[in-house]
Amino acid sequence: MTDRETDGHGGQAGDTDDGTESGTVVRGERFRGGPARSFLSSLAADERIFAADLAVDRAHVVMLAEQRIVDDGVASEILAALDDVEAAGHDALPDGEDVHEAIESAVVDRVGPDGGRMHTARSRNDEVAACIRHRLREDLLAAAAATVGLRTALTAVAADNTETVMPGYTHLQPAQPTTVAHWALSYEAAVGRDTARLLAAFDRTNRSPLGAAAFAGTPFEIDRERTAGLLGFDGVVRNAADAAAGRDFLVEATTALATHATTLSGLAEDTLLFANRGFLTPADDYASTSSIMPQKVNPDTLELVRATAGDAAAGLNGLLTTLKGLPRAYNRDLQRATPHAWETVDAVTEATEVAAGAVATADWNESALTAAAGEGFSAATGVADALARAGLPFRTAHEAVAAAAEDAEAALDDDDPEAAVDAVDAAVRASTGEAVEAYVARDRLAAVLAPATSVAERDSAGGPAPTATTEEVTTARAEVEADETAVADRRDALAAAAARLTEEVDDRV
Repeated sequence: MTDRETDGHGGQAGDTDDGTESGTVVRGERFRGGPARSFLSSLAADERIFAADLAVDRAHVVMLAEQRIVDDGVASEILAALDDVEAAGHDALPDGEDVHEAIESAVVDRVGPDGGRMHTARSRNDEVAACIRHRLREDLLAAAAATVGLRTALTAVAADNTETVMPGYTHLQPAQPTTVAHWALSYEAAVGRDTARLLAAFDRTNRSPLGAAAFAGTPFEIDRERTAGLLGFDGVVRNAADAAAGRDFLVEATTALATHATTLSGLAEDTLLFANRGFLTPADDYASTSSIMPQKVNPDTLELVRATAGDAAAGLNGLLTTLKGLPRAYNRDLQRATPHAWETVDAVTEATEVAAGAVATADWNESALTAAAGEGFSAATGVADALARAGLPFRTAHEAVAAAAEDAEAALDDDDPEAAVDAVDAAVRASTGEAVEAYVARDRLAAVLAPATSVAERDSAGGPAPTATTEEVTTARAEVEADETAVADRRDALAAAAARLTEEVDDRV
């Protein structure tokens, strides 16, 4: 978005004595018409940053008045006009290439030529960058808050199911018994990292580019820190060219969202598989039925959550492809870059909220989970561990139990743990020449074959044992609370800045 020249007094070069035709800011007859005008325009899409642009305009005008660059009376008129523009809404804006030009046109229409002084010492380049950051930071906090909500739901599921045994899988094959708590906490930990990435993206987004002008700064004695403070930014983007051109904050935000969407996709896939196996039943609010098969309960909201990872990956790829190879300073390509971030943050935030609701309201089938926990001789690792802890080399124990696996699994399928111990005993004798009792008592092995016992013994930090998961729930709750506070603190800081800006404007209108 190329900048408009100023006349050195804050007015627009080329302004007529009576302002501009029909209130429209004109940048010369040469660029007023032609079939490409609608192609160039982003006015409709810019509705998303309408409020942000008004805030940026107000902060800039307040600063111009404080710096004696614009007279107090003119600043007051401009600020009053901006109030009128806000009250009328985005749909009432005159035609323009973008929301920035349209708002300025609306102000000039109300104030006259002096309305053009609001654009003194800035370009649409630094203006749009500021508006994008202003709006995106709110969206990032909404996304982070949604991840905190999901972690709260996962932690609650874990707290209620520390002793609910379930099958654990690798390669989608029965592997070792675990617990619902351990499964839920594994996703809580992953989403916790997603929260951290979103908050870090917020912190780097929350820097002001205002004052960079087109890309080379301005001769006016502006106060960049003042506008940054009025808008709740934590500081400024130091280099003017970087401030106007840089969009890596968009990449970082979209990357964090795409990473989180990938986490969500795994959570949704697991939950869909559990529903398929009868391990859980989704609440009706997060399911639908068939148009022809009345018995169906389809967890299709989670299918859409799973698909959101594709949307997010596409958004990130589109953004990176648009930005790739752009020369420094402003290029109109950037107008096409930002929608990738908007679409991604909207889709991922909504998917996170849906996933949280689905997890929180699902009904876990404990009997089905317990029955499946021992499938496929999943206690085999526990048996090998018991033999190794008793002195048999682990590799020898592993091979012996592997040799016994088929017979032991068949015995357990017949609910005959003694026969399963016999199978292990025969394999140990074949491997070592000694009976299994030389290492582990038979009743001890029979106990280890039970999934609940196998789980209870895995009480190392981060393991599935009830003692370990109970401790992890306590830690997770503290971390969730800390991140909830971190989101709230950032929101409070933005709200406080908005209140201060309102006070400054009210004092001048």
